[in-house]
Amino acid sequence: MESTHLLSSSKKRVKIHPHTVTAKYATQAPYSPQPGVHTHFPQPGDEGYDDAPSFEDFGSFLVETSDRKQLTETKKWPLTLFGPKDKDKETAHRAPAAAGGEGGEGVAKAAKGSGRGVGEQLASFGEASVSASRLTWVGLLGAALAHGCLIVLTRVASERFSLGPLFLLLVRCIVQLLSVAVPLHRGENPFGPEGYRLRLLCYGIAYSLSLCCAYSSLTFASPGNATTTWRLATTALSATLAFLLLEERLGLSDGISIGAGLCGSGLVLLPTADESNSNSTTDPVAFWRGAFGWSLSALAGLWMALALVGYRSLKERVGVGTALFTVSWTGCLLAPASLALLQEGWSWPGSATAWGLVLGLVACSVAAFLGMTHALTRLHPALVSASQSLEIPIAMLLHLVVLPLVPTAPEVIGNVMVILSVSWLVATKLLPSRGGSRRQREEYEEILDSPIK
Repeated sequence: MESTHLLSSSKKRVKIHPHTVTAKYATQAPYSPQPGVHTHFPQPGDEGYDDAPSFEDFGSFLVETSDRKQLTETKKWPLTLFGPKDKDKETAHRAPAAAGGEGGEGVAKAAKGSGRGVGEQLASFGEASVSASRLTWVGLLGAALAHGCLIVLTRVASERFSLGPLFLLLVRCIVQLLSVAVPLHRGENPFGPEGYRLRLLCYGIAYSLSLCCAYSSLTFASPGNATTTWRLATTALSATLAFLLLEERLGLSDGISIGAGLCGSGLVLLPTADESNSNSTTDPVAFWRGAFGWSLSALAGLWMALALVGYRSLKERVGVGTALFTVSWTGCLLAPASLALLQEGWSWPGSATAWGLVLGLVACSVAAFLGMTHALTRLHPALVSASQSLEIPIAMLLHLVVLPLVPTAPEVIGNVMVILSVSWLVATKLLPSRGGSRRQREEYEEILDSPIK
């Protein structure tokens, strides 16, 4: 006998049960069942009640029936790197699990019969979220370490092997073109999904322009000041642009942490006592070269903030591999143009040590990009940029090892402030908040106790 609905002007009552969700339908007037119409809904303890989807089944149901999965399956790019994917293999792997016989049914019934409470299920969800957050922050801190190594390697290559910064950027972009293998292997279009290619192109141009401006500023300003100015401008502008363009706001604790980090970066940029008390006449050429270098660093921060916010808006449509390929091929176009515009001399590594230095620089740049871009899928762009401020103290420590320099007092205090601000930011994101957990639990219990009408 088929179950049909012959109710007119019905009102739905939903009751949330600790293990499943059931629904009852009732009419405004007293309802008398008609012959041949099935109106029974299983209740706890009845036969068929356990067939209702649990919280675990509902999560897999969302994954299988989501619009994103359907779109990605129907919009697959026909060209793949290792041949077309065989979906029969996936169904073959799923078949034994589906046709597991009595053993599989017994395991499923045992799992349902164990009666995991809401607290245990929420705890498992919370553990998965915390684990993902930990991996995200580990990737971000690794990206900051890679950025610090990148600064030192660029300075060593420029001072000891006479390799121009823009030439290093060009080599970096050419090698990173190999990242096209990632979207091809996944069956995706390396130039982005249809309808989002223009936005992806704007993201790639903004990111490449930021790198061109940042590497060009190293020719006119000291590497330490140029890098610090770039990071300070990126953090401040990404917070502003994310609020204006994406309407994403920062919490109070996040804002305080970022503000402390910006103050520390400002202390690092303070001139030394010798520079401020110098009585010698300032060379106009040197002054304007330094001003131009600082302007390029600030402009690089603006373009990088636009790039971070742009990828934040594309996080659900564009993968990390596609983003890396986009940045690479746009950089291959803009880096030679910057070389020709600034008339930087062409240099070429003449020894195995120089080539090893260049390859290490490329590896650090790829690691830093992957860590930052993956974090943008979960975190605010300003938080991502603020965490990368650790590159400033890391570069200072590496400079003490590779290029012995005595840091000034403002530099030491500023770097300590940067380290403390990032540490506090990571601690507030990863350490459990007992008050917040208790409040969320109380709110959930209120929902369980009252029906939703």
